Amino acid sequence: MHGPIPQNLPVCPNGLRGQPGPVRQLCRVLNRSRRVDIRSFRQALDLKKCQSHFFVSINGTWDRSMAVKKHKYEFGGPPGAFGIVFGLPVLLWTFFFVCNDKSGCPAPSTLSPRTLSLEKLKAEIPWPADGIWGFCSWEVFGWTLAYYFLSLVLHVVLPAQEVLGTKLRESGRPLKYRFNAFSATVLQLAALAVGTYLKGADFVVWTYISDNYLQLLTANIIIGYLLSVYCYVCSFSVKPGNTENRELAVGGNTGSLIYDFYIGRELNPRVTLPLFGEIDIKTWFEFRPGLTGWIILNLAFCAKQYRNYGYLSDSIIFTTAVQAYYVLEGQYYEVGVLTMMDIITDGMGFMLSFGDIAWVPFLYSTQTRYLSIYPVHLGWTGIASVFAVFATGLYIFRSSNTQKKLFRTQPDHPSVKGMPFIQTKRGTKLLTGGWWGMSRHINYFGDWLQASPFSAPTAIAGYIILPAGSAVSGAITMLDGREVVQGAARGWGMLFTYFYVLYFAILLIHREGRDDVACSEKYGEDWEKYKKTVKWRILPGVY
Repeated sequence: MHGPIPQNLPVCPNGLRGQPGPVRQLCRVLNRSRRVDIRSFRQALDLKKCQSHFFVSINGTWDRSMAVKKHKYEFGGPPGAFGIVFGLPVLLWTFFFVCNDKSGCPAPSTLSPRTLSLEKLKAEIPWPADGIWGFCSWEVFGWTLAYYFLSLVLHVVLPAQEVLGTKLRESGRPLKYRFNAFSATVLQLAALAVGTYLKGADFVVWTYISDNYLQLLTANIIIGYLLSVYCYVCSFSVKPGNTENRELAVGGNTGSLIYDFYIGRELNPRVTLPLFGEIDIKTWFEFRPGLTGWIILNLAFCAKQYRNYGYLSDSIIFTTAVQAYYVLEGQYYEVGVLTMMDIITDGMGFMLSFGDIAWVPFLYSTQTRYLSIYPVHLGWTGIASVFAVFATGLYIFRSSNTQKKLFRTQPDHPSVKGMPFIQTKRGTKLLTGGWWGMSRHINYFGDWLQASPFSAPTAIAGYIILPAGSAVSGAITMLDGREVVQGAARGWGMLFTYFYVLYFAILLIHREGRDDVACSEKYGEDWEKYKKTVKWRILPGVY
C-alpha cells in the first residue's frame, strides 16, 4: 500500500544531528523518494518511540501535514525564561536587603517613595562596604562547597533504598536510584543539636549563617548557574537511540538557547565521580542540599532570635517545626519523587538547579528570618488555629495521594474497591471517586493548605528598628537596647512573609495546567470525558 507524500512536508528541517535514531532513518527514506511503502515507513518511524515527532493515521494515509510537531512553550516562552533566569536571583537579593535586620521590614525609606533615593536606601540596608563585590566571598563559597561535599558523602556511605524508576521513553528501560535523604538529614540535624547543646545559640554554625547570609545566598545562586551551564553543555553529548540510557526532555529541546537552558535539555543527567560512583544529578539536588538547608536556615534564625531577645517565641517554634516536618516527611517518602513531573518530564535546567538550592531554602525561610527580629506571640489559641489548618491540609494531601496509589497498585484494597473510574483506551484507569471525584488535583489543594500556616504566624507583618533609648510606646526591646515597632510598616511586611503562599498557589495552578495539557495528549477523548465527570480542577466549587 502506498501514499503520496505532500509537497510541503518538512524533511528534518533541523538536520539529522541530535534526532532520535528512527527519525533519522525516516528522514533518509523521505529524502530518497517521494513515495514510500507504508509498511516500511511504519518500521522506520517506530511510532512508539517517535510519537512526539511525527503523526500517521491508522489506515496508512498521511494526516493533515505529517509535519514535525510544533514546540509548545511554557512560562512565557524565551522572553519569560530570560526574565526568570536573570530576574529571580535579583528578587532574592531584594528580599534580603529590603526586609532586613538593620532598619526594618520593609526599609523605612521605601514607605515614602517620593523622597526615596538610592543613597538613603543604601544607608538603611545591609549593603556591603565594598559594594557588589561584597555579595560573595571565597571563604563562604568554600564552606558552601564543603556542605555539598558532606551531603554527597552521606548519600554514598549511609544505607539506602535502591529502586528502579519509570521506564525511559526511548529505550523502555528504567534507571536505578538510591534514596537516603531522610537519614542523611537526621544525622546532620543530630550533629547540629550536639553543637547547640555545647555552645547554645552562639554555636558557630548559627552565627556564621546569620553573619554571612548574603554571601551564602550568592554562593548558592552561583552554584545554580554553574550547574545549569554544566547540564546544558553536557546535554549535547546525548547520543541518538539512547545507547547510554540518556535522553532529552521533550519540552527542553526547542532550539531556543535561553528557553532550553531554563527548562533543561537532558531528562536524567548523571555524573560519575571518583570514589562516589554514579550520581543522578536531578534527584540528588531535588531532596538534599536545598531542603536540608531550609531546615538549617530556620534553626539559625531561631538561634538569632534567642540572641536578640533571650527567648524563643511560640510563632518561630511552630513555623520551624511544621516546615521541618514538611521537609522530613517528603524525604522519608523520597521514592515518591519518581512519579513527579520534575523527574519524569522536566529536564535538568536552571528551573530545577536554581529552584532546588537557592529559591527554596532562601525564600521559604523568609518567615523565620522575619520572626528572628520581630517575635510574634500567638498563644495557645493561635497555635491551635494554625495547627488545625496545617493538619487539615496534611490530611487531604496525604490521604488523597495514598488513595490514588492504592487504586493503582492494590485495586482490591477495601478502601478503594468499587470506586468509579473511567477505563481508557490506553488500558489505564482514571479514578473518579473518593477524593479524586471532588477535583482533578485535590492533592494540590491539600499541599497549599498545609503550606499556608508557614506564613500565618507572622500575622500582620512589618516592623521598624529604632536606636536604643528611643522609648517608643509598644516597642519590643532587644538585648542590645534597640527597639522594634510596627508603626508605619505594619502590613507592608506581608509582601515578604506572605509572598510564599501566593507564589505557591500560582505554582500549583500553573502545574495543574501543565498536567492538563500532558494528560490531554496522553488520553485524548478519554481525558475530555474525565473532565466532564470531574469538573473542578483543584478546589471543589471554586476552581
